[in-house]
Amino acid sequence: MNTVDLIAEILKREGVEYLSCFPTTPVIESAAAAGIRPIICRQERVGVGIADGYSRVTNGDKMGVFAMQSGPGAENAYAGVATAYSDSTPILLLPTGHPRERQGILPHFSSATNYAGVTKNVELINAPNRTSEVMRRAFAGLYQGRPGPMMVEIPSDIALEEVAEETIFWGKTFKHLGSEGNPRDVEAAAQALCSAKYPVIHAGQGVLYAGASEELVELAELLSAPVMSTLLGKSAFPETHPLALGSGSGVMSGPLHHFMRRADLVFGIGCSFTRHGMSMNIPPGKTMIQATNDPRDINKDYNIDYPIVGDAKLVLGQMIEACRDLVGERRKGDQSTPQEIKSERDAWLNDWRDKLSYRGQPINPYRVIWEFMHTIPPQDAIITHDSGSPRDQIMPFYRTEGARSYLGWGKSHGLGTGLGLIIGAKLAKPEKVCVNFMGDAAFGMTGLDFETAARAGVPIITVVLNNSTMAVETESMATSHELFGTRDLGGNYADMGRAMGGHAERIEDPEDIRPAFQRARQVTEDGKPVLLEFITSSEVNTSHKRAF
Repeated sequence: MNTVDLIAEILKREGVEYLSCFPTTPVIESAAAAGIRPIICRQERVGVGIADGYSRVTNGDKMGVFAMQSGPGAENAYAGVATAYSDSTPILLLPTGHPRERQGILPHFSSATNYAGVTKNVELINAPNRTSEVMRRAFAGLYQGRPGPMMVEIPSDIALEEVAEETIFWGKTFKHLGSEGNPRDVEAAAQALCSAKYPVIHAGQGVLYAGASEELVELAELLSAPVMSTLLGKSAFPETHPLALGSGSGVMSGPLHHFMRRADLVFGIGCSFTRHGMSMNIPPGKTMIQATNDPRDINKDYNIDYPIVGDAKLVLGQMIEACRDLVGERRKGDQSTPQEIKSERDAWLNDWRDKLSYRGQPINPYRVIWEFMHTIPPQDAIITHDSGSPRDQIMPFYRTEGARSYLGWGKSHGLGTGLGLIIGAKLAKPEKVCVNFMGDAAFGMTGLDFETAARAGVPIITVVLNNSTMAVETESMATSHELFGTRDLGGNYADMGRAMGGHAERIEDPEDIRPAFQRARQVTEDGKPVLLEFITSSEVNTSHKRAF
C-alpha cells in the first residue's frame, strides 16, 4: 500500500463519502478506488467551500475533505481556507507538495509554511511510514476543541512510495470530547442570570457544534428569556419560537435592537464575542456572561464579568440545573416576553411592508426574499447567502426552523463563497431544498461552478439578484462611477445557467416570483439544478443597519 492509498483507506474508515477536488493529485484515484466519490470543481476556492458546507451541515460528524495539487492548486485554494478558518469550520485539506529534493527552494509554494496562519494545524508527511500518525493527529484536531481546518501536505514523491505494513494503524477516533464548566463559575453565572431584570441570551455557533439547541430552548423557556443568535450561530435557536429575537450582525431585526438596547445582562453561550464587521457590537453597560470552549475568547473584546470555559451542551445543562434550583418553574410559561417580542416584530415588519410587498419593476430584492420565505417552508430548506447585499437583506428577515437550516458566514467577506457551501450542503442533506442567494458581482467570482452542480448531479437552487451594479459601493465609488461607470456590471445569467446544463429562468415581474420558486423546487426534485435570475433594483436602503 502506498501513501495515498493509505490516506484513502483512513478517509473511508472515518466515514468520508465525498472528496471535493481539482486535479492533479493522486489522492483522487486512490479515493475513487476506495469508494469515495470525487466531486471535481471548476476552481479550488469553490472546492474548499463544498467541503466547508458539507462539514457544517453534518455538524462535523462527517468531515468535508478537499484535495488539490501543489503550487497553483494550493495557491488558488487559499481564500476558501481563510474563510473556513475565520468561521471555525472543521475541514481536512490534502494538498500535494513538491518532492523532497525541491522543498525549500524559491519560488516553490509550500503549503506547510504558507497555510500556518489560516489553519488550526498544518503538517507535512516527511516519510511514508509516518502517514498513519500524521493523519491521526489531523483527525484528532478536526474533532476536538475549537473547530477549524486541518491540513496535511503530501509531497508528490512520498505520495506514491510504499508504506511499511508494520507502520499502518488506525484506532478509534474520539469525536467531540467536551468538559463541563467549573461548578463555581456556573453557580456565579446562574445567580447573575436569574437576578437580571432584562437578560438576553446570545447564542453562537458553538451551540450548533455541541448539538445543544434543545438545551438552549429548555433554558430560555425556564427563564422566559429572549434569545438572539450570531450570524454563524443562526438556526441554533428556532426563530419561529416565541422567545426568538432573530440574528444580529451588522444588521438586525427590530425586536433584537429593542431588547439588546434595554438588556442589563447578556449571556453569551458558544460564542467568541469577537468584534468584527459581521458581528453585532454589544452596547456598553451590560453585565456579561461568556461560556466558550476556547479560553482565548475570554476578555478578548469585552470585559467578561462571569467567564465559563466548557462545552456548550454541558454548560447549558449545568445552567439549567442551577437556574432551576434558584427560580424553580415559576417563570416558565410567562407570556409577557413573547407578547412583547411579537409586538416589536409586528411593528418592525410594518415599517418594511412597502419593500417586502413592492409591486413595481424592477423587483425589490426584499420582495424576492419575502416571497421565498412564504413559498419554501423553512423546515424543508437549507439556505445561505453571499457577502454584501444578499447577506444583509436576508439575515434579519429569514426565520430558521431547525439547526443547520441556515449557513451564515461573512467574516472574511469572500464574494462567491455561498455557491460552494450550498453544493456541500446538498451533498450532506439531499432531501433538503438547498438554496444560495448571490448578487451579480458574486456570480462573476464563482458562477461557473454552477456547472459543477449540473455535471455532478447536485440539484441546488441558485438565486442571482441582478441589479447590474455594485450597490453597496454607491457612496464609496461615487466619483469614479460618475466619470468612468466603475460600478456597472452586466450579463444574462439565466442564459449562462442553461448553457451550463441547468434549468434557468429570468424573472422581471414580481408576480412571477412565487411561481418561479415553486417550479424550481419541482425541477430540483427531478434531479436538476436551477438558476433563478431576478432583475432587481439597486436597493441601498440601510435603515435596518441599526448599530449601537
